[in-house]
Amino acid sequence: MTTDVVVVAAGRGLRAGAGVPKQLRAVGGKPLLRRTVECFSADPRIRRIRVVIHQNDEAACTEALAGLPGEIAFCTGGETRQASVKAGLEAIAGDAPDLVLIHDAARPFLTAELVGRAIEAAASHGAAVPALTLTDTVKAHAGNGTLSAGPDREGLRRVQTPQAFRFPLILAAHRALHRSDLTDDAAVAEAAGHPVFAFSGEAANVKITTAEDFVDAERQIALTLADVRSATGYDVHAFGAGDHVMLGGIAIPHIAGLAGHSDADVVLHALTDAVLGTLGDGDIGSHFPPSDPQWKGASSDRFLAHAIALLRARGGIVAHLDSTVVCEAPKIGPHREAMRARIAEIAGIPPSRVSVKATTSERLGFTGRREGIAALATATVRLPWCDE
Repeated sequence: MTTDVVVVAAGRGLRAGAGVPKQLRAVGGKPLLRRTVECFSADPRIRRIRVVIHQNDEAACTEALAGLPGEIAFCTGGETRQASVKAGLEAIAGDAPDLVLIHDAARPFLTAELVGRAIEAAASHGAAVPALTLTDTVKAHAGNGTLSAGPDREGLRRVQTPQAFRFPLILAAHRALHRSDLTDDAAVAEAAGHPVFAFSGEAANVKITTAEDFVDAERQIALTLADVRSATGYDVHAFGAGDHVMLGGIAIPHIAGLAGHSDADVVLHALTDAVLGTLGDGDIGSHFPPSDPQWKGASSDRFLAHAIALLRARGGIVAHLDSTVVCEAPKIGPHREAMRARIAEIAGIPPSRVSVKATTSERLGFTGRREGIAALATATVRLPWCDE
């Protein structure tokens, strides 16, 4: 039986802060949407994925999902969740699957085992949802700040996604019903007269909604990355012709430039070597040989971004990037925060995880003689544990 997935990602989700829809906010170094979709895209049981997005988000969502395997396409959602789900179902109706899984973009921690249970339940029962028992006592709120006895928790369940259906069943239900009180697809199926089977959900399959949820998510990801590694990098370039130097991805006015095959950004070069060092994957010269003309004058942000991509391909995240610039001039202090922000942007991490420092060599050596600039860097990363 063929199985497609509809991922609902059209909401604004601004309660989580950061000024962007929560599905596009990074968690553990990846956009939340990517973490959610990659579980489905890597699953051979899934034929294709339709991501329902806000009309203004296509470029950002395309960037967030770049490089993922499988057939992934977008469609525009509606004003409500139900309207967005219906849009996703209609988008695949022309080549309809046997089964469809409908999943919230804000639930990034689902597993392949949960996906398997969803597929099996939909095939057997027609309509099914993952559910968990309640562990807390439930009380009724009287509206004046007081609580009274509530329902028996033994008869209650917490419902999650992916919710799973035979495709004709749920498409017909959504086409027939347009009610604001139907808060999930199980409710739509029930309102259309279909019984909904409950299968075992997963406690880790939480929905991320608030800023506190993002903090918890970062902590949850860190627990799975037990291999903590640090490595150093060093680079130096001599002064040459020019009216500015590139440091940390920022153009800083100066009486000279830095000579090099690329843009000679010693800070980004040292950071690139440090990240590559944590992976045991050579150095910047082995990935970007100075003898190769394609790198002549290249912007060094490409080098650091490449190293970060290799780290992420191994399932790792950046814990911290530290750099020290050694020079007599120019002054680094006025540009420190801009450098931190740019390095953080390239690495896809918060500026709080980036440090930029500067020192002189007390007029000793080539930096003391103002012949060039040196940079030292340290990268600390977290990777899944591997004994190989």
